[in-house]
Amino acid sequence: MFQRTCIVLISLLSSFSPQGRAMLNLTFPIPHPNPEDVAQDVHRRVNASVSRRQMLQISEKDQSPAATCFTGNPIDDCWKCDPDWANNRQRLADCVIGFGQYAMGGKGGEYYIVTDSSDDDAVSPKPGTLRYAVIQPQPLWIVFPSNMLIKLSQELIFNSYKTLDGRGANVHITGGGCITLQYISNVIIHNIHIHHCVESGNANVRSSPTHYGYRTKSDGDGISIFGSKDLWIDHCSLSHCKDGLIDAVMGSTGITISNNYFSHHNEVMLLGHSDDYLPDSGMQVTIAFNHFGEKLVQRMPRCRRGYIHVVNNDFTEWEMYAIGGSGNPTINSQGNRYTAPTNRNAKEVTKRVDTAESHWRDWNWRSEGDVMVNGAFFVASGAGVEVKYERAFSVEPKSAELIEQLTWHSGVLGVGGRDNNLGMWSRGPNDGEAGFDSFDSGSKKSLTASSIYAIFPFLTAISCFLFLYTRSMTFML
Repeated sequence: MFQRTCIVLISLLSSFSPQGRAMLNLTFPIPHPNPEDVAQDVHRRVNASVSRRQMLQISEKDQSPAATCFTGNPIDDCWKCDPDWANNRQRLADCVIGFGQYAMGGKGGEYYIVTDSSDDDAVSPKPGTLRYAVIQPQPLWIVFPSNMLIKLSQELIFNSYKTLDGRGANVHITGGGCITLQYISNVIIHNIHIHHCVESGNANVRSSPTHYGYRTKSDGDGISIFGSKDLWIDHCSLSHCKDGLIDAVMGSTGITISNNYFSHHNEVMLLGHSDDYLPDSGMQVTIAFNHFGEKLVQRMPRCRRGYIHVVNNDFTEWEMYAIGGSGNPTINSQGNRYTAPTNRNAKEVTKRVDTAESHWRDWNWRSEGDVMVNGAFFVASGAGVEVKYERAFSVEPKSAELIEQLTWHSGVLGVGGRDNNLGMWSRGPNDGEAGFDSFDSGSKKSLTASSIYAIFPFLTAISCFLFLYTRSMTFML
């Protein structure tokens, strides 16, 4: 009876608000039931974008808006074909594909204009700063009116339903801890330079307007994802961090990492906490249209458990290996270009980390439509899984011959990035002051009787979450 009551209460809670849905998502990160269908959908979208481009019969002489718009990259074509994109910024949230397709970011929320690049106080951040924006409980679409270098004093801890939209400006985030996404959902990070991130911590850091706590020493990741879901990292440039550029662990899932440029780093990307951490079996990540560039060593990515779709990326040399793993992850590599280094001992794309062949020969690692350059080779495994992959391949992955076209604009766009002719920033609908002073009064609600009443379902649901979680863990054991 109590379990039935909990299910009803949780359903009601998830219908109250985006924050309620986020709470539900975080407690029970449920993976997509048919990951091959998601992989197939990515190919379908790429094929459609490439076909549109080919139908336009684009030539060097054709400079019409339609001709210069379509790139064959379905994410970029989705928003860049709008000549007034700068005033329709939130359309970006409709363009994500892959496992992060449900990432809403700050869609539907107010615009927040970052006008203060300082980060002097991690406990009491000033209005107008980036830290003040990301800790707020409501959905926000965060924009930058000018070029900024934001040197963090401590980890930048996000709340759910946030979009960092750096289009049209040259925005750099560096310093202590960098970006932390912990037990949250629905975040979009777009068009940001993230680099030279170092360890921080042993200090108090605020994570919401009503809470701050003591943080131990961080790893120094560029983006650290911990127990979170529905995330999209797109068109960022990441390099020179202390630990990983992007690490996702502790049951995180529903992630798309696309159109990024990675360079100058050792351990690029870790997906999965440990071989024995069972919740990471539900991790699902799409890695698409990225350029793994110069001076990279390993982990592009390094996977533990989960289902990882690596599609239409350009790997420009590595020093040890490109894709590694342990703990029996599923690796679905499709339509990538792997260019091996000159070192004849580092030609293999794949590496099963600290695992005997007798254990990994049944792991589900497949290469389909990949192009191997300079002696690169992919060691596939997983006897008897061909039937399982037939449905995923019913829409063929585009040949890696199109990789240059699909990844041409990887990394930060426009100012501070490659010359992609991205238009300048526009204030859009809330052409106003910094921080919340420019928001409509409707976004500054006090703790009224109705809001107090809304708290009760959350409190009741907490006991339900604990009850169901305990039951699920008992079942797993």
